[in-house]
Amino acid sequence: MDQLAKEDLKDLLSPCGQHCVSLYMPTTRAPVEGRQDPIRFKNMVRETEERLIREGVRSAEAKEFLAPLMKLQDDLAFWQHRGDGLAVFYSPALLRPYRLPVRFAELAVVANRFHLKPLLPLFTEDSVFFVLALSQNKTRLIQGNRYGARELELGNIPASLAEALNYDEPEKQLQFRSNTSLGGGKRHAAVYAQGGVDDSKQDVRRYLQLIDRGLPEALRQNGTPLLVAGVDYLASLYREVNSSANLLAEGIIGNPDLLSPEELHARAWKLVQPRFLKARQEAISQYRQAAGTGRTSREITEIVPAAAQGRVDKLVVAPGVQVWGSYDRDRGGVALDGKPAAGNEDLLDLAAIQTLLNGGKVYTAEADETLPEQASLVALFRY
Repeated sequence: MDQLAKEDLKDLLSPCGQHCVSLYMPTTRAPVEGRQDPIRFKNMVRETEERLIREGVRSAEAKEFLAPLMKLQDDLAFWQHRGDGLAVFYSPALLRPYRLPVRFAELAVVANRFHLKPLLPLFTEDSVFFVLALSQNKTRLIQGNRYGARELELGNIPASLAEALNYDEPEKQLQFRSNTSLGGGKRHAAVYAQGGVDDSKQDVRRYLQLIDRGLPEALRQNGTPLLVAGVDYLASLYREVNSSANLLAEGIIGNPDLLSPEELHARAWKLVQPRFLKARQEAISQYRQAAGTGRTSREITEIVPAAAQGRVDKLVVAPGVQVWGSYDRDRGGVALDGKPAAGNEDLLDLAAIQTLLNGGKVYTAEADETLPEQASLVALFRY
């Protein structure tokens, strides 16, 4: 699968001309069933071609414009590595396909900016979390959301105890072992080194301090939950040196070296899902409590400029809804339209992305969840 970061959203958010093509479709990881995916993608490209023709583009020009997408459809190597969903962004200036752990509904949008709202579950406040998997032999940092997880580059985080303490002589390296009793009781840890147990514990503590110091700053922002996966001894010792206020009391106990990112995701999601649900409910409750104070709005014409100005603190968006119109970035005016057309964009999409990029929190309501006053979005302003 491919990686998609907030920096990518910034690039994709910029206007790119009249014909910015955004294609979303579900894909199948199974090899046999997945043979239909390139065919479905080809059909979506053809539908996009027909739409361009209806908008006044000559047939030959539309076909030539979309040729890079048809070439992607024939790229067998690309289709061998699929996620649960495919998002493709195409304009005369770029072509960016992303194979992602999100099962998108099939959607094709042509506008003066890329349509990004289906990507929100990868970034919204009620989805993203981190897992720090600790052992003597390996350190891993996993980023997850409700759909899946991926392993991140460690950056300044030491990859192992030996690397952290810069041991050159093998006999000086610690041996950390976890055992489980035959009766299925708790795991117990033993540490061995030439300097004795006390020296060994200080070495492990130093290792964990270096890990904590190397955690990316983005992990500490916006209250993104952090879980620790490790044997009792390491997990407890890490909690003593941890400096992140986002570390959860719950953790994944056991040797994480035996677990794949997918297995870590499954165990972590059970722990963080109730927390995310509570956070979204609290955001809606805060909206209701602040109603009438001037710090809330359900009006898209007011929320879009506020989001662009960095005034939106919390935004809750209904899923699967588009509100079409245009936003004058120079004058701050919003004009509504009932349908997608040349020069229009999904204003809910714009409000959500701008809120994220300006440090606000975005929550996505569940499909069966009704927002206050049956709105398509509600916002709580910073001021």
